[in-house]
Amino acid sequence: MGWDFAGPADAGPLDAAIIGYRDASGAGLDLRVAGAAAITVVIELGDRGLIVDDAAGQRTLGGFVVGLPLEAMRIRSERAECVEVRLSPIQAYSLLGVSPTDLGRGVVALEDLWGSRARRLRERLVSTRTWDERFAVMKSFLAHLDRPMRTPDPEVLACWNRILASGGRVKIGELAESVEWSRKRLWARFESQIGLTPKRAAMLVRFRYAVDGLLAGRPAADVAVDCGYTDQAHLCRDVSLFADRTPGSLRADDLPTIARHRYRAWGRFFQDRRVPLDR
Repeated sequence: MGWDFAGPADAGPLDAAIIGYRDASGAGLDLRVAGAAAITVVIELGDRGLIVDDAAGQRTLGGFVVGLPLEAMRIRSERAECVEVRLSPIQAYSLLGVSPTDLGRGVVALEDLWGSRARRLRERLVSTRTWDERFAVMKSFLAHLDRPMRTPDPEVLACWNRILASGGRVKIGELAESVEWSRKRLWARFESQIGLTPKRAAMLVRFRYAVDGLLAGRPAADVAVDCGYTDQAHLCRDVSLFADRTPGSLRADDLPTIARHRYRAWGRFFQDRRVPLDR
């Protein structure tokens, strides 16, 4: 039977989307998750939890949130059944209730973030019967969290959009000049509101474009040129940083079934929402 997979479902006016997946065969979940230009929330609906290996070590969690990570992580479960949400870093700033910087380099247990609300959310999700019902519960929960007045500075938003629009190929000095800020001020404000420094955010976005090329089977040397890396060795360093793998090992045919489902759902979720660069 393989995997029962649903989504992505648009979370309405929020810059977010939701997927669901269930291990129908009992083969088990074993995912090596690379860095992504999004905030991710995962809620496990079974009774075994998810075993997470990240920068903080190994933990078993019923749900977690992860910011813009600098390191890859591994997620395992004997028989997973999950709802997964991805949020734009811009939207996450108003939804999470904490600065993205406070999420650190690894995962944060959902109850540590949302307390009793997280427990009640999980109970409501478990009580539903269909993915559509679960998606509706998740959308309602996110809508009630939204704080429209808690948004990033317009200058930070403009710089994030330029990073996306350029595919991560933008100089930080030019970003600062474009919003008439000093580099120091941009560095501090951007990191506190997005979760990474502008340089690291640009590296992460460029890496995600490189992943698209590598999974499509293109030679690493060609991907390096197209994505603006200095050379293939430069690409290798970033792939090692964000995925803990080599470019040659990132092939769609080598991914587990659930990883291919997730990639099709999320692969270019925020990249495709780019805005034109000012000319």
